[in-house]
Amino acid sequence: MRVIDVVIIITYLVLTILIGFLISRRASKNLDSYFLGGKTLPWYMLGLSNASGQFDISGTMMMVAWMFVYGMKSLWIPWLWPVWNQIFLMIFLAIWLRRSNVLTGAEWLKTRFGEGRGAILSHISVVVFALVAVIGFIAYAFEGIGKFATTFLPWDMSLELGNLIISSESMYALIIMGITTLYVITGGMYSVVLTEVLQFLIMSVASIIIGVIVMKMISPEQINAVIPEGWKSLWFSWKLDLDWSVLRPEVLEKIKTDGYEMFGAFMMMAVFRGILVSIAGPVPGYDMQRVLATRTPKDAALMSGTVSLVLYFPRYLMITGLALIGLVYFNADQMMTSNGLDFEKILPFALNNFIPAGLLGLILAGLIAAFMSTFAANVNSGPAYIVNDIYKRFINPDAPQKKLVKLSYWASFIVVAVGISFGFFISSINEVFLWITGALFGGYAVSNVLKWVWWRFNGYGFFWGMTAGLAASLFIPKLMPDANFLITFPVIFLISTIGSFLGCLLTKPEDDETLMKFYENVRPWGFWKPVYEKVIQKNPDFKRNTAFGRDMFNSAIGIAWQMSLTVMPVALVIREWTTFWSFLALFIITGVILKFNWFDKLED
Repeated sequence: MRVIDVVIIITYLVLTILIGFLISRRASKNLDSYFLGGKTLPWYMLGLSNASGQFDISGTMMMVAWMFVYGMKSLWIPWLWPVWNQIFLMIFLAIWLRRSNVLTGAEWLKTRFGEGRGAILSHISVVVFALVAVIGFIAYAFEGIGKFATTFLPWDMSLELGNLIISSESMYALIIMGITTLYVITGGMYSVVLTEVLQFLIMSVASIIIGVIVMKMISPEQINAVIPEGWKSLWFSWKLDLDWSVLRPEVLEKIKTDGYEMFGAFMMMAVFRGILVSIAGPVPGYDMQRVLATRTPKDAALMSGTVSLVLYFPRYLMITGLALIGLVYFNADQMMTSNGLDFEKILPFALNNFIPAGLLGLILAGLIAAFMSTFAANVNSGPAYIVNDIYKRFINPDAPQKKLVKLSYWASFIVVAVGISFGFFISSINEVFLWITGALFGGYAVSNVLKWVWWRFNGYGFFWGMTAGLAASLFIPKLMPDANFLITFPVIFLISTIGSFLGCLLTKPEDDETLMKFYENVRPWGFWKPVYEKVIQKNPDFKRNTAFGRDMFNSAIGIAWQMSLTVMPVALVIREWTTFWSFLALFIITGVILKFNWFDKLED
């Protein structure tokens, strides 16, 4: 890097730390201020913050590698996450969730299952799940930022402590994570949101610059010369049908390792799993925290819709541009590691060799911002479960707010330290991604769908479903190390389903008062007839939610709307104009439908 690039990056890092310290007094009033910004932040800022938190560097490196290998078909792979859980939140789930008016996902369970033993067990299971998920995300981020930083920063930071050798990758990750932890701990949610809005603006500018540079630098003829037939097509058959054997035979091993050869089977699994996980609602992490931090249920829906609207177009300009640089100017030597060719190094390779001074500093600041956003969001959400849902609930219910905020500082350090410890044992970003999406979330879905839609589901059922699913997600991948997620996910899902139903049906339902209060307040659709009949006896004016059909229709329209926002930037950069104009038309049509059938019917 040139001096100007270093100055830009250092200026950005200093600015984020200053923001954290300047607003630390406002954040330290109480837990509500520290973890939810006092529920005073506007929905559009929370939406930009949430989008920034999902614009992570580890994910971007992985998605550049996917684009390199799978072309436009790579746009389907994030459906496994699923990326369209934001659509289900936008259409109805964020409204349901925000009506609870609580601090964390674990505390929300009290509104659903009451105060009994089953409720306490369900509460504990969500706390454990949330902490495992946050630690997994921190480990995922640790691997990504270390791999990224060593490509650009020139200093050998490796350290020997007796028999312990810490690599440069790990040292860079520790330093950048340390800076991020510092401003998150001092400023809490206020700091996270304000810095993430700044970070999102930097990342968007960086993404647009990369897209423009690549379109000027690489011609359609150069692209066609380095890609196999079908790379530019979004559509697929039962098999992947991308023949790299002549152009890049080393790519075949990557496809085999990823487990996407049977692409039709993968898509069936992604859609099935995606619907379940989306209706289950967000995992108890930063996404849920943004929903709970909004002012009203209507704001929660608008915040969730903002994420899709602002995130995907700029992000895929960057992803596609960097993948094209990797394809046209492929250099195996710069992507080789001790474990072989690492396609996740395409992003740093492309930036390091083809972006001019000054612009490189801005783009690197944007990508470091991307990392800091995701990491900061997890650091801010995880400790809430330790302080609010363990210490305050079970150890010291009468603890003063100042003490709880100070404990949150220590909880943040502990969560980061444990996450980093696991990060030392990871060799691939995709490896962690597949574990989180295919295993961990597989054990989460069943219990969290049933809690919304079935009155009979109780705290015991939730606890045993979550516990069985979490245990299976930790042990099944170890017991079946050679099986890919297409096999392990159904096994984990089945174990969790059995645990959910046995735990529920072998115990009593929750008391009428708890169920009626929840149903009257949240108003979900689903199998609530016995509760509904009791509610209308008490409150004859109550009207049940009959919007299931409309919500499902709007969700399908929303998925198509969101998909158009990912296809358009890719088609633009590779100059596939028919595809671009077709999906622009789809974006406009689906947007108009959502305006009249969703936005105009939102309830405050």
